[in-house]
Amino acid sequence: MSNDLGQLNKSKKNSRRKNQNKEQKLMERLIKISRVSKVTKGGKKLSFRAIVVVGDGNGTVGIGVAKADDVVNAFKKAKTDGMKNLITLPLTKSLSIPHDVTGQFGACKIIMRPAMEGSGVIAGGAVRIVLEVAGVKNVIAKQLGSNNLLNNARASICGLNQLTTKNEVSKKRNLSLK
Repeated sequence: MSNDLGQLNKSKKNSRRKNQNKEQKLMERLIKISRVSKVTKGGKKLSFRAIVVVGDGNGTVGIGVAKADDVVNAFKKAKTDGMKNLITLPLTKSLSIPHDVTGQFGACKIIMRPAMEGSGVIAGGAVRIVLEVAGVKNVIAKQLGSNNLLNNARASICGLNQLTTKNEVSKKRNLSLK
């Protein structure tokens, strides 16, 4: 019976190690750190807000936002928040998106179009970071409306979440591809 408990404990330890390996494969990029002050009765209280993009470079990406009293803790909190909000997107053979898509969040509007192989990521600001962490290598993107980095990043995630493949559409419509 004690051997059974020992085996059970070993399997639990191994499962934790496997989870840590998955977290290490994800890469994170910082979009912005801003200093936020709150005026209280005793004076001003300073804290930091971090916006972080987390992804594996192979079609998985997420955005995290967090506040803390110091920069390191804000970054760690934002990273864990980004891991909770991961989405997967389909990529083509040329590491581009399958079709044109528009993402909207707040006053921000992002237009993304697939590009030829070798053209690179033509995008600006937070949209570029999101696309690079997601693993998209060839795309043209334009941001319209607001220049807010957080809203632009979230609008690009909304757009990437709308992407579908031919197979998914044919299954949804009960059609067969020839």
